[in-house]
Amino acid sequence: MATNPSVADSVKAPRLLDQVRGRIRFKHYSYRTEQAYVDWIRRFILHHGKRHPREMGAAEIEAFLTHLAVVGKVASATQNQAKSALLFLYKEVLGLDLPWLDGIESAKAPKRMPVVLGREEVLRLLGGLSGLNWLICSLLYGTGMRVMECLRLRVKDVDFARREILIRDGKGFKDRVTMLPLSLVPALRVQIQQAQRVHGVDLAAGRGEVHLPYALARKYPTAGREWGWQYVFPAEGLSLDPLDGVERRHHVSDQAVQRALKQAVRAVGLVKPATPHTLRHSFATHLLESGYDIRTVQELLGHSDVKTTMIYTHVLNRGGRGVVSPADALAPMNLLPQGPGVEAPRARYG
Repeated sequence: MATNPSVADSVKAPRLLDQVRGRIRFKHYSYRTEQAYVDWIRRFILHHGKRHPREMGAAEIEAFLTHLAVVGKVASATQNQAKSALLFLYKEVLGLDLPWLDGIESAKAPKRMPVVLGREEVLRLLGGLSGLNWLICSLLYGTGMRVMECLRLRVKDVDFARREILIRDGKGFKDRVTMLPLSLVPALRVQIQQAQRVHGVDLAAGRGEVHLPYALARKYPTAGREWGWQYVFPAEGLSLDPLDGVERRHHVSDQAVQRALKQAVRAVGLVKPATPHTLRHSFATHLLESGYDIRTVQELLGHSDVKTTMIYTHVLNRGGRGVVSPADALAPMNLLPQGPGVEAPRARYG
């Protein structure tokens, strides 16, 4: 018996990349991870002449990763991200738990110290910013938040009475609490008042609904329009939500903050390659310099393992684990040459 073409099309299996997106959303991965994984899987397929991944195996994966390193000259972290995307494809989407999947080696990532600004450098950098970008970057330095954690802040999660900020769904789907700097309270109050005015205009226009995580929109149909769920830093205009295609007011773009900070770095003449994440590094470093316990800093940063936080203890070493150089011990005795351009005395041999 012939099958009705329309019926066959309606039960047709979704395309591979749509299956990848569906599985990622089922596991509640971030939208950034979804974008990255889909892009790497697409590039893997195109690299091997559009062959289906079921027809390929360890040799093709290793060839692709080698191509990225040798021809693309990508960093080890980028190469490992591509590998994670491909392993996700084979294990989670195609359901192929093959022995060779775990045998593919990861690129060895170099151990680098984080870029940290001194207090005076932070002051100069923030002085090169203004308005909304100044407030956002000041919060990054004053609270230790990641840039996306800051931009996704909801009004209900800022507690002025307790001087706390509740960070929802941080890295690893963990909530945590950090301090609200007293010096930033007036500016943050003004920003929330401005956000409330924007929300009022949206409500008057029949809009005002914000994206809600998980299935909260179905559980609480009106919550998306409530004031407490609105973003502290709403975007200037409306945009389509890539997850469901609904037009809403999203939060400020992280790329806009990154561009503003990059311009400020140039404007104030900083040599260090500072980014928004540099302000988080500086937050942790300056707390340790001030004598705060490393476990406290770990909790504020949201690190699962204290070993991750310990990378900031390099500031306490001050060169050679706190050992004073013998050259510095001679300096008070005026035995070393003073001033630029003065040659050191040559050793005399009998």
